[in-house]
Amino acid sequence: MKKTLISITLATAALSASAQQTLNQGSNYLLSQTVDVSQQFLDLSNTYFSPDHLVSFDAKTGTGVVEWQRLQMHPRQAFNANGYWILPLENLDFPGPAYDQSPQLRFQIDPVNARTLRIRVFTSPIVPADPDDDVMLVEKPADGRHFWRVKETSDKIVYTSEEGSLEIMQSPWRLVLKDKQGRELTRTRVLSDNDSTQVKTQPFMFVKRGSDNSRSIEPVFSLAPGEKIFGCGESATSLNKAGQKLNLFVTDPQGPETPDMYKPQPFYFSNRGYGVFMHTSAPVTVDFGQSYIGSTRLFMLDEQADLFLFLGEPKEILTEFTNLVGRPDLPPLWSFGTWMSRISYFTEAEGRGVAKKLRDLKLPSDVIHFDTGWFEVDWQCDYKFSPQNFEDPEKMLGDLKADGFHTCLWQLPYFTPKNRYFKELCDEGMAVKNHAGGLPYEDAVLDFTNPKTVKWYQEKLQGLLEMGVTVIKADFGEAAPYLNGVYSNGRTGLYEHNLYPVRYNRAAYEVIQRVHNADRGGDGEGGVIWGRSAWAGSQRFPLHWGGDAATTNAGLLGTVREGLSFGLSGFCFWSHDIGGFVTKSPEELYRRWLPYGMLTSHTRVHGVETEPWLYNDDFVKAFRRSAELKYRLMPYVYAQAKECTQKGWPMQRALLLEYPEDPGAWLIEDEYLFGSQMLIAPLMEDVKERDVYLPGKDKWIDYQTRKVYMPGWNRIAAGQLPIVILVKDGSAIPEVPVAQSTDRIAWDKLKWNVFKADKKQAVGYLFRPGDMEITIVNK
Repeated sequence: MKKTLISITLATAALSASAQQTLNQGSNYLLSQTVDVSQQFLDLSNTYFSPDHLVSFDAKTGTGVVEWQRLQMHPRQAFNANGYWILPLENLDFPGPAYDQSPQLRFQIDPVNARTLRIRVFTSPIVPADPDDDVMLVEKPADGRHFWRVKETSDKIVYTSEEGSLEIMQSPWRLVLKDKQGRELTRTRVLSDNDSTQVKTQPFMFVKRGSDNSRSIEPVFSLAPGEKIFGCGESATSLNKAGQKLNLFVTDPQGPETPDMYKPQPFYFSNRGYGVFMHTSAPVTVDFGQSYIGSTRLFMLDEQADLFLFLGEPKEILTEFTNLVGRPDLPPLWSFGTWMSRISYFTEAEGRGVAKKLRDLKLPSDVIHFDTGWFEVDWQCDYKFSPQNFEDPEKMLGDLKADGFHTCLWQLPYFTPKNRYFKELCDEGMAVKNHAGGLPYEDAVLDFTNPKTVKWYQEKLQGLLEMGVTVIKADFGEAAPYLNGVYSNGRTGLYEHNLYPVRYNRAAYEVIQRVHNADRGGDGEGGVIWGRSAWAGSQRFPLHWGGDAATTNAGLLGTVREGLSFGLSGFCFWSHDIGGFVTKSPEELYRRWLPYGMLTSHTRVHGVETEPWLYNDDFVKAFRRSAELKYRLMPYVYAQAKECTQKGWPMQRALLLEYPEDPGAWLIEDEYLFGSQMLIAPLMEDVKERDVYLPGKDKWIDYQTRKVYMPGWNRIAAGQLPIVILVKDGSAIPEVPVAQSTDRIAWDKLKWNVFKADKKQAVGYLFRPGDMEITIVNK
């Protein structure tokens, strides 16, 4: 290939080979700080490789070989601006004949079905074996070769299905993805895409570090003008990730007001009709046109790129993605009711008192949660009710259950040196170790890669569940040891840090499900946890909440955004702390947040002094009105939830999912669809009305006032509830009389609330406990 001299202008200085500097922007590393992987690709001591040309390809097996050009970056000054040149590099390794100047390395194309292709690009002759326990995938991907035709020409190999095509260009080697009409969706960038004098972005490449010869890969794809990107997990930044750079590294961001995430997901999709799942648990930094407006750069600490490419509309892509990572069973009906909590109820008397007050004031609710204070020492998890504060916890649990309340208990996977189990966990090898065989932290962190640890942990939870506890709050999980963590399965935190939430979620969910099935004989419903952290694969283990939101309008905005983004990342169910957390919520904010919280899939009040009677009588009435609305809508909620579990769609649904043909729907991030038929627009500030975008071509009808609105932008006043609730023309919403708990719902008194403007017929959906299928009803 012709040697081309090109420069790369970068705003950020190259970093040294020091692990802390290369992993963390050259600054001092703070524990659990997110990792910016892009810094790995700026180091002058590294060797870089970019794909040059196709050497061979076997269409029957999908196995190919690519020759990679060896490169390096050199500093360059021009007109008093410092940048870098990318130059061909002569191999000076010794002995020379033992090492290739231009290594020839394997790649693999594996169709899964007509919409999904798996592409693996390897950076070493030794192909890593798939892990025995790949917790990210629900099962081994299907062999879908029969869905695709393969044709080879003089300059490319083309995979074609009824949904689109993938072209493998031979020289230079690149991938081109097209839809079924032949329109190009995206392509990988190659070195020759740059001109001969200057370039502002790198091509698809991998790096061999000068520090230790380890490798990491950077797939780079084109980003088209007007392209919009969605997904990446529970992100509080703008829903459209184009123009953003995000670190996909599980961390505790202290709330939904920063770019960092409790629940990042290595998945995204585009409004152009494709999606990408990066099948890795190593840290990833995604740059969607932030450093260069024409490129999507996937900086991966992994040494291989294992990518699943999806074709289709957003709902189709979510279904394909969740075919791989899994979907939840339908949560039990009671879990959709109100969860009452604060940080924390410390005694049996407090728990009983709150339950009695809820019933006396006729505030519908189904769950009482005991947070950090049910142990003898606050925050010191030992899986035992404080004998001083709980006279007879088993009787308390039974009495609450008889009154329609399920009980949730808080716990965490970290054990301080003063915890009663600290020594046992360390002595028995059940905590994550460091490289010296000691502890990475002061705390002992449960090692869920160790079957002995999982058994120990599940036995502790099982004792509580058999006593009558229904739910375990799986708090934290974001601080699994990373740089200095060595896990029982032999892997380090490089691959296990991000996987920790999936293993943690699974361990708690499995024991809850096992006890639940033993008690109920298997009724088609799943159990639930209450988790804060997640990675790809956590979709199977509901449910999760949005973390520690600030008691401010910014906290509310971040919560709305992160819930929508989480749903666009393959999660069906989600909740949040109504009113915010840590400080007592201002009454005005709490009033606006309440109906929004009731109109998400799961509803929890949690924080400081959350009980409505601690405000005033009028606030109690406001709380009751919001809670009663959800309990009336419980048949609608349950039927919509069932469909979500079948398709991998979220209950709290960005408008673009239902209306991808409406350009305006792709721009909205402060309103959403609650299921498929209701549109919700929270009041984001202390106002009485707001602008609402109504998608599609049909009219919308105000649930509270019955006023009819045309599609497009409308100025709409809130009703008695401080929120805008609209129903799509032609919808029939199933409702029941208000019950104080879901086990007392009078299903035989169900009625249909019909909303028709222009439509001659209304359609509704019904799924009751015990039903096998959703019933479609015409009214």
